[in-house]
Amino acid sequence: DSLGTEMVIQPGDVNLMTAGRGIVHSERTPEELRGAPMSVSGLQTWLALPDDKEEVAPVFENTGAVRLPEIDAEGVNGRLIIGDFQGLRSPVRADSETLYADLRLAPGASVKIPADAEERAIYTLEGEVSISGDVFPAERLLVFRPGDEIVVSSQTGAHFMLFGGASLGSKRYIWWNFVSSSKERIEQAKEEWKTGRFDIVPGDEEEFIPLPES
Repeated sequence: DSLGTEMVIQPGDVNLMTAGRGIVHSERTPEELRGAPMSVSGLQTWLALPDDKEEVAPVFENTGAVRLPEIDAEGVNGRLIIGDFQGLRSPVRADSETLYADLRLAPGASVKIPADAEERAIYTLEGEVSISGDVFPAERLLVFRPGDEIVVSSQTGAHFMLFGGASLGSKRYIWWNFVSSSKERIEQAKEEWKTGRFDIVPGDEEEFIPLPES
């Protein structure tokens, strides 16, 4: 990235990039793996910064999979990525109250989703889940009402991501790769990108993605 970070992402790692007032990054397949058949799956999750931290200095932080707490309950296993869950606490730093976990249910198992997080949702990756008698397939985003007691179960087994946290209390606007609570700040970022005022990634001096026209 434009901070000079160079990191090989290993399976299960968490790579937290805080954009703050601006960062540029690129993603590359290692040269020794190019041309070889492979299957890669992952999630890129965007976390909005609180109003008073939107212009912090950018930073990149890697947390290896071995450092993430393992969730191992009756029929429920996985890893805690950010926050607190079932008496565990993740070492991954967050700028606001955040809950993020990778969970798997064995056939017939269930897990209670804590109601103390103001905003909560799950994204189903594999298998079917049941909530209050309703069954949902894979690749669905399910957003829960604040305060509701939620129990997620599966008759066949399932894999899903749990995420949530405190409400930011203000709107966010997104345009291309820019996110802000201010439309004016996004316009400023667009102009800075168009005129080459963002830092560049070392070694990527010749590669530039133009600002989209719309």
